[in-house]
Amino acid sequence: MKIETLAEVLHGHPFAQEFAPHHLDMLAESARDVHFDEGWIIFREGDECGTFYLVLSGKVALEINGSNRTFLIQTLGAGDELGWSSVLKSEGRHFQARALEPVWAVAFDGTRLLQACREDPSFGFALMHRLLSVVSERLQATRLQLIDVYAP
Repeated sequence: MKIETLAEVLHGHPFAQEFAPHHLDMLAESARDVHFDEGWIIFREGDECGTFYLVLSGKVALEINGSNRTFLIQTLGAGDELGWSSVLKSEGRHFQARALEPVWAVAFDGTRLLQACREDPSFGFALMHRLLSVVSERLQATRLQLIDVYAP
């Protein structure tokens, strides 16, 4: 995709709805489109963080690996985000992400996004505010799965 096309795609993505137009341009400059085939492991729990994704189409399973089994935490689709920890430079991925069907996404280098946050605090605030919403949603999804698995 061209940057102009990615800017248009970003403008329509729910994650970017509250971004100022010049912030969308900043995002588009560091974006690239990616595709994952069905069954592809996008990243594994514990992998080094590096890329943040906005899902455009397809379904992704967020999973955690337990003793002798994998637990589905959440199924993501168009309009969702994936890989928030890459922007925070954490020690490793918190989940495994697996494509349940062909997935198209916009990918961003986490280090570049973090640098942009430092250079433009208003962009940084907008991005971190949105990421905090993603983290909150993942915590709630994990909580609900734990209740489902372990509730009497």
